[in-house]
Amino acid sequence: MQLIEIDPERYRKRLNKVIFACIGTLTVGSLGISQLLIRLMPSPDGSHFYWNLLGVIVTAGALLFILNKLKSHAYFHEVTYVWHLKQALNRINRRMKKIESAAQQGDPTAMQILHFSYAGSRQLWQLDNNTLTINHLTHLENKLNELAEANQVTLDVSLYNPQQLTDY
Repeated sequence: MQLIEIDPERYRKRLNKVIFACIGTLTVGSLGISQLLIRLMPSPDGSHFYWNLLGVIVTAGALLFILNKLKSHAYFHEVTYVWHLKQALNRINRRMKKIESAAQQGDPTAMQILHFSYAGSRQLWQLDNNTLTINHLTHLENKLNELAEANQVTLDVSLYNPQQLTDY
């Protein structure tokens, strides 16, 4: 995965529209389906729990199907990119202890992975307007830069490859 620049305002607007559309679709669809099922097949004991549950499940399944089909559409580019970035950062975070340990021992691949993780986290936090922990991230980046300089490693975000994680 390569980091790309995206417009935070455009991303936020599109994400909000997608979230609201999903909430609206899930609400209207699940209520509509469950009410239709209740009218067609009323329960003699008055409990409609299973019809309501089925309405939610069918609507959620249809919504997931639609989102999966639309994720490659140009409108969803920023939202899909951030989703993939979060997945990539989660994969790195699951192996962070081993990666940090290897980087401390001078492993250039581990340093490249950390560099990508820090750069991706910075971008993600700026997109989500989460600037509370940027100072800590800057401190980690400075430590990594010192470590890379001491080990004569040139850090480049474009050198990251998800296959590198298999070693850790």
